[in-house]
Parts: sequence; C-alpha cells; structure tokens
Amino acid sequence: QVQLAVEYSYRVREKSPNTWVFWVHASSTARFEEGFWKIAERAKLPGWDQQDVDILKLVYNWLCDEANGSWVMIIDNADDLGVFTCRSDRRKRGVDDVAHNMAVALLDYLPQSPNGSILITSRSRDVAFRITGNYADVIKVHPMDQAQARALLRNKLEGRFKEDDAAALVEALDYMPLAISQAAAYISQRAPRATVLRYLQELRGGDRERAKLLDMDIGDSRRDGTASNSIITTWQISFEHIRRARPSATRLLSLMSLFDRQGIPESLLDGRYQEGSDTSADFEDDLNTLTSFSLVATDVDGHHFEMHRLVQFSIRKWLELRGDLEGWKEKYVRLMDDSYQVGQYENWKACQVLFPHAQAAIACRPTDGGALEAWASVLFKAAWYASDMGNYRAAQEIGQGAFEAREVALGAEHPDTLASVSQLGSVLSSQGKYKEAEAMHRRDLKGTEKVLGPEHPDTLASVSNLGSVLSSQGKYEEAEAMHRRALEGKEKVLGPEDPDTLTSVSQLGSVLSSQGKYEEAGAIQRRALDGREKVLGPEHLHTLTSVSNLGSALSSQGKYEEAEAMQRRALEGREKVLGLEHPHTLTSVGYLGSVLSSQGKHKDAEAMHRRDLKGTEKVLGPEHPHTLISVSNLGLVLLNQGRYEEAEVMQRRALDGREKVLGPEHPHTLTSISILGLVLSSQGQYEEAEAMERRALDGREKRVLGPEHPDTLTNVSIIGSVLLSYGKYKEAETMQRRALEGREKVLGLEHPHTLTSMVNLALTYWNQGRWKEAEELDVQAMETKKRVLGEEHPDTLTSMANLAFTLKSQSRKKEAMALVETCYRLRKQVLGSYHPNTESSIKTLNERQMENIEIGV
Repeated sequence: QVQLAVEYSYRVREKSPNTWVFWVHASSTARFEEGFWKIAERAKLPGWDQQDVDILKLVYNWLCDEANGSWVMIIDNADDLGVFTCRSDRRKRGVDDVAHNMAVALLDYLPQSPNGSILITSRSRDVAFRITGNYADVIKVHPMDQAQARALLRNKLEGRFKEDDAAALVEALDYMPLAISQAAAYISQRAPRATVLRYLQELRGGDRERAKLLDMDIGDSRRDGTASNSIITTWQISFEHIRRARPSATRLLSLMSLFDRQGIPESLLDGRYQEGSDTSADFEDDLNTLTSFSLVATDVDGHHFEMHRLVQFSIRKWLELRGDLEGWKEKYVRLMDDSYQVGQYENWKACQVLFPHAQAAIACRPTDGGALEAWASVLFKAAWYASDMGNYRAAQEIGQGAFEAREVALGAEHPDTLASVSQLGSVLSSQGKYKEAEAMHRRDLKGTEKVLGPEHPDTLASVSNLGSVLSSQGKYEEAEAMHRRALEGKEKVLGPEDPDTLTSVSQLGSVLSSQGKYEEAGAIQRRALDGREKVLGPEHLHTLTSVSNLGSALSSQGKYEEAEAMQRRALEGREKVLGLEHPHTLTSVGYLGSVLSSQGKHKDAEAMHRRDLKGTEKVLGPEHPHTLISVSNLGLVLLNQGRYEEAEVMQRRALDGREKVLGPEHPHTLTSISILGLVLSSQGQYEEAEAMERRALDGREKRVLGPEHPDTLTNVSIIGSVLLSYGKYKEAETMQRRALEGREKVLGLEHPHTLTSMVNLALTYWNQGRWKEAEELDVQAMETKKRVLGEEHPDTLTSMANLAFTLKSQSRKKEAMALVETCYRLRKQVLGSYHPNTESSIKTLNERQMENIEIGV
C-alpha cells in the first residue's frame, strides 16, 4: 500500500507540478498532529509558529480555501480508528486547558474541498469504511500474482539468478511486497555470498533461521523512517492493536495460526477459542476484525478460511515472545484429537479435508503427559489415513512419532502403544520391508496376548497381521496356521459375518492360493465376497479386494473369462474410490494384465503391465516388491510375443531386484529364476536355461513349496522341454509324465497348465517316433483347449500346429496342410505377422512342403 501511495504522489507531482502533495502519518494522534505542523511550516501559513496556534484548525481552514490551489493529502497507516475518534489535547503548544480537551475529533479535521483530495492507506477495511463512510470509496489492494512478484524482485535485485529460484522465493514469501523488498535488500547487501537460492534455503531451514531473516530491518528511504521494515514487527503491530481492541479476536487468530494455512474449517473454530469470561465474544465479529486487517481471507463457500504463511509464522513468534505459544499448541492438539477421525474407509472424506491440519499438528508436540497422549492419537489417526491412501513413507514417519510418544506417555505394553507397533508393522510391510514388519508384528502379538488375552479382537487382528507378513515372505504354512487361528477366533468372538471375520476369510483364501490350493481358495474367496457384498456393499474397498482375490483364484483355475470380468470390476471400483495411481489400483492393473495375457491378448496385456510398471516405479520406487512383480509380468508378456531380448532384460532386472530385496529363496525370486530360464531356452541357450530351472526346482521342491505345488510342477515341465532340446528324450519323457500326472491331480484335467503338459508329453513322443501316442494327446489337448480357451487362443493354435506335424509324420499331408493354413490365418490375426510362430506358419505355406516345418512350442 505504502509503495503504491508513494508512486501515486510522484505521478501527481510529475503530471501537475503546481499541486501540493502532503504526507501525514496516522499511526498515533501525535504523529497525525506532527504531520499538520509540517504542512503549516511547508506552506508558511500565517501564525503557524505562534505559541498558542490551533494547528489543526489553521491547516484545515487553509486547505478548505480554494484560493490556495489544488492539493493531495496522503494519510498513511490509518489502522487505528481511535486515533481519529479521540479528542485532541495538543492542538495548541503549551496550553493546558480543559476546554481544549473537549475539542472535536481528528476525523473532523479532514477537509472536504473541491480543490483537494485525500488518499488513505490502512490495513483495516473496517477503519477505511468508518473514515470514508462508503465502501465504494475503499479500494482493496489485492495480493501480487507470481508474475508481479517476480518483476518486483527483478527490479530490486541486481545480478543474475535462476527464474525457478525466483519463483520459489516469491511463493515462499507469499508474494508480499515488503517481504520481497527486504529479501532483495538482504541478498544485495551480502552478494556474492548471498544468492536467491541460498536465501530460500535459509528461509526453509527452520523457525530460527526463518525468524532471523524475517525480523531483519533493512532501511527503505521511501518508507516512514520511524516504521519498522521487519516483516515480523510489521505484522505484530497489527496483532497488538487487535489485542487491545478485541481480545477475543486475538485468541481466534492465535488458534488459526497453528492450522495449515489453507482450508481452515469454520466448524473447528466457532466455540473453540473463547474463554469463560468471553461472554460477549462473537465469532462473526471476531472474524470480521481479522478479515478487516487482511489477516484472514474467506473462501468462496464462506465456511473455510486461509492465511498467509508469513502471517501465521509471525503470530507464532509473537505468541512465543508473550509466553503463550505452548498453551495454544496444547489447545490445538486437543482440538484436532477431538475432530480427526480414524482413517477407515467410511471416514475418508472427512479425513481428507482435515489431513493437512493433522499434519500441522506434528509441529505442535506438547510436553504435558495428557496433551502428549492426545498428540500421539492425532498422529496415529493421520498415519492410518496416509497408509490407506498409499502414502507409505509419510505414514511411517507420522506413525513412528505416534509410537515414540505413546511409549513415553503410556508405556511399552499399553494397548494404544501396541496399536502403534502394529500400524508400523503394516506400513513397513506395504513398503516391502518384510523382516522389519515381521519383528513389529511379533512384538505386537506378544504384547496383546499378554495384556488383552489370546481371544481379544485386537489380539486376533495381530495374529492376522503376522500371517500376512509371513505370507509376503513365502512362509505359507506358517501364514496359513496364523490365518486359520485368526479366523476361528473371530468367528467365535465376533461372528461369521463381522467385517473383521470376513477379512480373515479373504486372507486365508489368498494364502491357500499361494500354496496352489486353488479350488479351496476359490471357495473361500467366494464366501468372503458374498459376505462383504452383504455387509459392506458392492463398492466398499474391502469388497473390491475380495472381487480381485476371487478373480485371481479363478485365473489360477484357468477360468480366464470369469477372472477378467472380476478384475475389470475391481479395477473400475478402485480407480473410482482410490484414484489411478494408488498401489491397490495398480495391483488391479497388473492382475488384469496377467489374465489378458493368459487369454492370449498379449498387446492389451502389455499395455496394462506397462501402465502398472510406470505407476509402481513412481509411487513405490524401483525396488519395491510390487514394482518387481510388474517388471516380471511385463517380461513374461514380452516373452509371449516372441520379443526374447526385451524379455530377458526385464527378467534379469526382476531377478536381481528380488534377490536383493526378498532373498534367494523367496517364492518370487524362484519364479524369476524359472521365467528367466524359459526366456533363455526360447533363445536356444539350453545349458544356462537348464541350470536356471534346476536351481528354481531345487528351491521350490525341497525347501519352499513342496513337490506338488503348481509352481514346482511348472519347473518340472520346463526342465523336460529343455532336456528334449538336448535330445535327451527318455529323461524329458520322465519329467513331462511327472508334470502331467501332478497337474492332473492338483489342477484337474481341463486346467490350461495340465493341457500344456499334455502337449509337451506329446511332443516328447513325437521326437521318439511314437506318432500314434503323440496324435492321441495332441487331439485331446487341441479339442480341450478349443472348449476351455477358445479356438483363437495362442495355446490352442500351438496344439493345432503340433497336431499338423504329427499328421505329416504319418504321411497325412493334406490334413496337415489344412491345419497349417488355419493356424497361420489365426496366428496372423491374434499374434501379428512378425511373431516367430506366425513366421513359422508362413514359411511352411510358402514352401508348400512339410519337410522343413519346425515344431511350434
């Protein structure tokens, strides 16, 4: 405001040199009268230097006389209405007369004359209205925008600086002209050691560094010499004025200074700051006082407020100087504890609105035991919400603060402390830090069993959490035991349809699926889904989790169309509720990609896996277990498209990451070893491929999964194919028979993996010249695949090609060529012209002979 008034005065003089320009400071009655004395002296008014002159009256009369010419008066810092409404007793020098104390108010000495105009600067909208008597005459000076603020900095600062640094600095200074001018003066005085970037870093460094910078008073010749140029002092003048004029408004301001600066809800203010003696305190009047001084702004809905960060900081320093800051911090913490709800799904909307204010409470840690407990409660609830939103790093940091405070305030074995231990365990697990997470969950379980008993719902929740982290480490048998214990306990204590019971049902289904018990897992997941749809509704997040889990169980059973429908439903629901980049949404993206790939829709699958990988790398980091799953899945779909070199790069990355993060014998690591072996085999690197597959088989069969687990049988099958490539037909036949018999037993006759084993065994027969046996298996495999997977599925087309070769070997070339033509047409349609299998088919058709046909594997 002052700079605008100064500029205006210069422009008046430039445009109209004969116009008087007067400047009167109105911060106090004395300074106002001093301004009138200077006018009288400057204009050499008759009698101005006489002892008993009424200086106010003298100047007033002179200004009202049009014969004295045109004039402009600037009244600066008219913030206190009392200055203008109080009676002056200093109009005459040396006069001590009661009559003079009854004189008119200073406001009456502001002349209204056609030859003059008055420009008044004020921080208070209310004072401006009271002086002018008309809101139409009040001009609000809006904050600078970024472009204006950067232009001011550029104008004030010599030398070169990065525009990005300048933009960040003016934003940190809330685009306030005084703050920007002071920053520029500071940097200029200390150049070249001081720079824009260094000032910004110090401003962000902490309260002490920020206070030092903002409290500096670097002179400005264009401002009132008695006025402070310190940002903090400038604001604190307004605070002191409000404190004297309306103490309850000061209390409101004090409370608001601790909130996040934006979106401060009215519902958390009204009735929360008044004291018992504030019988006259009215929220609307208090708010009007603060908005009048531009300390607080109201948003468009009228029920939320915002403040400049520098104003908030200055208020807190002012409270600190007065010894009041800790008391207000405690009050704010208790307010947030009362207002912030637990982070469960039903409360997410309210949690989202208040989350920034809960974060602001982190800086308000009290020392009092009761208040410290409330502070820890706020952090615990905020960490819960942050974790649900997939913001795991913030959740860990906030949750750690809650845990440490609860240990101090409540003790290590208090149920609330143990709840924080459990929360940290879950957050660590979500970040892939499974060993640390297991230690936390074991500590939590040990504590809850001791303090609450083995059947308390919190203890059973601890059992479930430990089961989940064990499952994440591939310790499936231990995990199953934990989940069964949790489920039995919850069914007994909470009932079969309680949401927590249904969570245990779902968790048990997942660990059964991980063990290859697909039929049982599917039944369990259907129970969880039915229960959650009934109790929670179809769009609840837990329901969507069950939808996704059931989709995975169906996919594992080879029921791909049903699985795809489930995964699409889960993805659409999660995108709607959680957003596009939440880890759970990305999990659904990956699951949908896998089920599309299983149906031979490799292009669609690749797009989904690339989206999943891009998202997980951004949200979770490049080495998170979920990210490594995405890497592996993308590598697998590239393999299925015949892009072997790209696939190898992805699988080696997945393997290196999993060995580092999960360990050499984690089931996911063994999966990467096996898939890499498959990629190498596809490139003809049979020796290395066999070594990889035997390493994976050894780990899965003997130490991790057992001899009949589906993943173990996959290893057996792949080793059989590699041995066949060596020409070791008998050994290959033994492995393929074992794989087929195991899959028939575990997965059933129509499971896609069982059919793959059937094809592989037929291929082994074919290589030994046992064509009738090969034909029987090829026909059975092809017809079953047509029924289960569809005629256009790549696996069906592989069986069709294999049958063609088997027929050719029996001199049935006409039947064989018909199959090859059909196979080529469908492969071109499904896989594209450049897929190796398509090229194999076209090669055969071009040569019109069967002798050079290569077997499609």
